[in-house]
Amino acid sequence: MRLARRPVGDVGPDDWEHVTEAAAAPGAGRFAGRTRYISLDPAMRGWLDDRPSYLPPVGIGEVMRAASIVEVTESDHPDFQVGDLVTGAFGVQERVVSDGRGALKIDPAAASPSTYLGALGMPGLTAYFGLLDVGALKDGDTVVVSGAAGAVGSMVGQIAKAKGCRVIGIAGGAEKCALLTGELGFDAAIDYRTENVRKALRTHAPDGIDVYFDNVGGDVLDAALANLARHARVVICGAISQYNTTTGVQGPANYLALLVARARMEGFVIFDYAPRFTEAAREIGGWIAAGRIKVLEHVVKGTVDDFPATLQMLFRGENTGKLVLELD
Repeated sequence: MRLARRPVGDVGPDDWEHVTEAAAAPGAGRFAGRTRYISLDPAMRGWLDDRPSYLPPVGIGEVMRAASIVEVTESDHPDFQVGDLVTGAFGVQERVVSDGRGALKIDPAAASPSTYLGALGMPGLTAYFGLLDVGALKDGDTVVVSGAAGAVGSMVGQIAKAKGCRVIGIAGGAEKCALLTGELGFDAAIDYRTENVRKALRTHAPDGIDVYFDNVGGDVLDAALANLARHARVVICGAISQYNTTTGVQGPANYLALLVARARMEGFVIFDYAPRFTEAAREIGGWIAAGRIKVLEHVVKGTVDDFPATLQMLFRGENTGKLVLELD
């Protein structure tokens, strides 16, 4: 799947081009494989815009960037054998040829392959470092996370609970909120579609928010800023409510609350923590094995042609947990 043009606002089917080409032989020092799973992430929308960011934009005519799980089908590489499952940034394509740079073998006996794109992949690592390092989490903190039923948000809340904190999740819809307080063990959940978020935060966090982990931006971020505790930490992970705007990003009107609360607001990029990925994955894996973290995945079965429609599920709030496209 190649990018045909820069989208304006919502990403539509005409922004993509499905190109069919003959699969190349791997050659010396390379391996070939077929894609089994493709990761879908809100950050993909930002990669489509031609503007400075932490990664260069996807070029017109280039294969869409994506993390994926590939099964090796042919290999002339000493580190990868036929049958190995490998994760890497292989893109939205059915067949892959790689020299192995950035590729990592996974153990399907330890976890489902798709979990290496979610809880044990970038979303889990993002939650881990964003909450513990950027958010400087302390035992007993009151933690609020937006987009709480998504891939990152659901991990943030569960990690905070594993660390002994009170957790309030903000999500869209009664079903998602019930999942947060039921299956995932959050202390409270706020439905931003039907509740006044600012008032609900005052109810559930009467002493203020110690750590606010933001995935959505906009009005929800403003509501959280209005209820910060002294020396609060606001972690800026994403702003999915703003990604498709055509009228300019809505900035926080309540930013002066940072001054009053002597708080700080800080963004981060997960790739800055690459040297510590193994450390985080080991601890997350331990929590999963102990039953302290439940893996939440939304797997859609289909083909590469289903990628554009599946991507839009993220921006309509239709997924619960990590969204993955499993190729038939």
